[in-house]
Amino acid sequence: MRLNSRLFVPTLLLGLMVLASCGGGAKKTASSTTGWSYNEPETGGFEYQSQYEQETGPGLVFIEGGTFIMGSVEEDVMKNWDNSPRRVTVRSFYMDETEVRNVDYREYLYWINRVFIDMPEVYRRALPDTLVWRRPLAYNEPMVENYLRHPAYSEYPVVGVNWLQASDYAAWRTDRVNEMILVDMGILELDLQQSGQNNFDTEAYLLGKYEGVAGKSPMEDLDPDKDTRRVRQSDGIILPRYRLPTEAEWEYAAYGLIGNSYEERLTDRRIYPWNGHTLRNPSKQERGRMMANFVRGPGDYMGMAGDLNDEGDITVPVDSYYPNDFGLYCMAGNVNEWVADVYRPQSHGQVGEFSPFRGNQFKTKVLDEEGYVVERDEYGNIQYRDETDEDILDRSNYRTSDNRNFRDGDAISNISMGGNWSASEMDTENMYADSPGELSSTISDRTRVYKGGSWRDRAYWLSPGTRRFLDERESRDDIGFRCAMTRVGGPSKSK
Repeated sequence: MRLNSRLFVPTLLLGLMVLASCGGGAKKTASSTTGWSYNEPETGGFEYQSQYEQETGPGLVFIEGGTFIMGSVEEDVMKNWDNSPRRVTVRSFYMDETEVRNVDYREYLYWINRVFIDMPEVYRRALPDTLVWRRPLAYNEPMVENYLRHPAYSEYPVVGVNWLQASDYAAWRTDRVNEMILVDMGILELDLQQSGQNNFDTEAYLLGKYEGVAGKSPMEDLDPDKDTRRVRQSDGIILPRYRLPTEAEWEYAAYGLIGNSYEERLTDRRIYPWNGHTLRNPSKQERGRMMANFVRGPGDYMGMAGDLNDEGDITVPVDSYYPNDFGLYCMAGNVNEWVADVYRPQSHGQVGEFSPFRGNQFKTKVLDEEGYVVERDEYGNIQYRDETDEDILDRSNYRTSDNRNFRDGDAISNISMGGNWSASEMDTENMYADSPGELSSTISDRTRVYKGGSWRDRAYWLSPGTRRFLDERESRDDIGFRCAMTRVGGPSKSK
């Protein structure tokens, strides 16, 4: 069963964070460069923390990174040839132990409705599409009416959420987790009067654009000319953002090959997130029971009464079946899951060998005439804009802000080093464009990858190497998601 409570920071975790991040773990050593002492008001109060170890955020499991063969490991029965095997390296990261539940998403909706009570469009934009359950020749109205809100389905994965909504949920979760960390440490008071633009936003707080209500234990400022200060990124208290995992991260985590290696040698590859080529449990106690929630054959979604084969007519609770070797539940079956990547059929031959990802859209903060960050937008977020050609004129590591189309045949991607690559002077049209009047296809810059197989799928799609795509604005009754978080520092978790 799932041990982590959602959106809860244990007292022990906070105690460790205080020790590691608020002075208890900050050794009063001297700079090897200048000889001046760190963390001493007498020498100016420059703060430095050694031996920092990132805490695991609520609901997450640590995934130690490494190299693996990404791609299909069985016959490509769909003949898509869109995920040919290749070796890549994935950085260590954190991933949700389970898919995001209905109760988790209802908490999100409740917060939005309370804080943006005067902006009902925010709430409407976040609502899952419950009509995804409907079929012309099937009676699914009970799911339309009950699945999201009835307590019987609280532990089931949320569906009807498109890629954009899933990304917004991850951003909201980042802020709520970091806000509660600061509240539990006494740095901020819990402010239930937040409304509209005036709500806690992690980035806005770090940039001094959100004050909040000061708590009883503010951060001591070691600057001899000051008494207290706000938390900084360099304190290590604020956690990195929750986000959707990249396709490579998701696939790596799903295989869980950490249990099949010996002294840097992979002993057995896997077709599914467990060993063997079958979908039934081989153990003596549960021999023959299904390992995932999927469609066994035509019209067979759960088996016969008295011996249901996977205990699920539709979805099942998110902590059903056995976790893989990373401790992740339902990485095969139950619901497909959104990942961050833009879909291209030939990404396997184009993306990087280290931390592969397609979908970068590089942005920069909006500044005023004096070079300061402008005020937050109407929702309380820091404002960003796309980088322009002028912003990146002298860069050689990337040439345009929007890299979703990189190596898709667009002109900017193919200009040689030192050439004239101003977008204003070139035809940047490509085969995957989705703007009115341009070439279009079912694959566009809005097309996102989803993986994992679902309660509606046959066994083929349960293999982590398979991949499908859908427009980021669409949703279905068999697609959910889980969040990930970047790991800062070294790839191995300290003991």
